[in-house]
Amino acid sequence: MEKNIKLWSSLGMRATFGLIALDLVKKNPNLIITTSDVSTSAGLDRFKNQFPENYIDVGIAEQNLIGVSAGLSSEGYDVISTTFSPFQTLRCCEQIKVNLGYMKNKICMVGLASGLVLGNLGFTHCSIEDIGTLRSIPNISIVVPSDPFELYKLLNKAISYEDSIYIRLTSGANSKIINSKDYDFKIGKAVEILKGEDVVIIGNGNILHNCLEAAKQLKEKEINCTVINCHTIKPIDKDMVKDAAENNRLIITVEEHNIIGGLGSAVAEVLSEEKNSCKLIRLGANDFYSSGGSYDYLKNIYGLSIEKIIKTVLSNF
Repeated sequence: MEKNIKLWSSLGMRATFGLIALDLVKKNPNLIITTSDVSTSAGLDRFKNQFPENYIDVGIAEQNLIGVSAGLSSEGYDVISTTFSPFQTLRCCEQIKVNLGYMKNKICMVGLASGLVLGNLGFTHCSIEDIGTLRSIPNISIVVPSDPFELYKLLNKAISYEDSIYIRLTSGANSKIINSKDYDFKIGKAVEILKGEDVVIIGNGNILHNCLEAAKQLKEKEINCTVINCHTIKPIDKDMVKDAAENNRLIITVEEHNIIGGLGSAVAEVLSEEKNSCKLIRLGANDFYSSGGSYDYLKNIYGLSIEKIIKTVLSNF
């Protein structure tokens, strides 16, 4: 496992997904992976060559991808569908609503390269709306793994999970591992990865690396931050949010998503039910489309760089 974790870290989320798929189908011959012409992008070339009976490529026809996947699910197959995030979600929204949410056909959807990592291609390929869109559809859970090892744990859980799941992959290659290899991953249960007593920073996905580095630098300024990996946005870990509000002066949510409808909104909804709650600041795409640019450029524009996270804490603490 240690060797695999190092390899996954260097390959990043997408290529790791392809390797994990090889392991999953060996344990579960009933698994079928469906794609929309993204075998290389999803790291699935070896999978489709070694297990052609477990692989269906519908071509660039994403709405049909969900229809075919739902049909397979209705016949008893375990199905993982995948394509790039905006096409996996927004282009297929009605099919997801009807076939998965309403009819309750269970599929595990993997959205490739979500968030801001494809910034050089502009906002046809960046994805800052996917969580907000799917969060309003019943019977669909949403999970954002923070590193390739967490993706491994998640995929092994998702196959037998009761609801359809949208797995949102962020970052490119060389994704650092932040979670300990022995931690008990549970869908719907957030993980405290750094303990402090002044400020709580809640994030998920690749941006958690910036959260941890910001917390490290803030400690030098005598501000101790708790950093929480809230990998599951739906169902949100309400107990975690309530505990953070009771014991801290400030909560900051950090996400590669519009601040409307994503992690920050989910946290705010929990806090709104409490009589007493601390201040909440939401960092993310502040409801506007930037011009295209590199991953680092967009993170800075939207206040997600290490320096901008630190500045936000200092100005609100």
